[in-house]
Amino acid sequence: MEMKSVTRSLRILEAVAQHQPVTVGELTKLFGLPKSTVQRTLVTLAEAGWLRANRKDTTRWEIGARVLAVRPAALQGSSLFAAAREPMIRLRDTVNETIHLSVPDALQCVVVVDRVDCDHPVRTFHTIGDTSPLHATAVGRAILAQLPKQDVEELIAQGLERFSDTTPADPDELRAELDRIRADGYAVNRNQYRPGVYALAAPVLDENGTPLAAVAISMPDSRYDVKRESEWGGLVAGAAEEISGRLLGG
Repeated sequence: MEMKSVTRSLRILEAVAQHQPVTVGELTKLFGLPKSTVQRTLVTLAEAGWLRANRKDTTRWEIGARVLAVRPAALQGSSLFAAAREPMIRLRDTVNETIHLSVPDALQCVVVVDRVDCDHPVRTFHTIGDTSPLHATAVGRAILAQLPKQDVEELIAQGLERFSDTTPADPDELRAELDRIRADGYAVNRNQYRPGVYALAAPVLDENGTPLAAVAISMPDSRYDVKRESEWGGLVAGAAEEISGRLLGG
């Protein structure tokens, strides 16, 4: 019985991936299952991060970010993953710190989809599939700074959780920080989410300027040097720009 339920869940997940955004009614017709069974399966998959409700029409379902975390090549037909790998390795070789790539899951969170480790015995560690809030992290704010103003205001309206004394949980503080990121070209996280972790991140953009992902340099606060902040910021922005260029075929 349990295996039958798992098989059904996987088939529904595959159907959502193929027909997204799709309604419960459409899936019910497709599988000939009771509406309550399909709805329950969708909710279970959504709670686990595999599915999510479409932002514009919450009666429709689409693939969630966990799918991208399990198989990053699924993202952008594998082009983002392929385009990012070499620039990430070169950035790691230049700064000898952990480099990671994250993608947004709507306005819910950002998800780590790839990582290149440094050789320091003490380093930051990001598990593939880790999620974090947009407003509290460098990768999240790098993406947020490139989103339309109405998306930023929607995020603010949902409430900004405070994770440390320095998390930009005040709406005006966050708006000012996003202005600075747009001006500088990179975001900085100074112990604002995980204690003892500093990071700098820049967005990977498509041809319309929409953020597809963010690449970051992450390090323990013991190795962070404020005098090198603009240097590191320039390096991560350059890597993100190179990834964007590769995606566009440049």
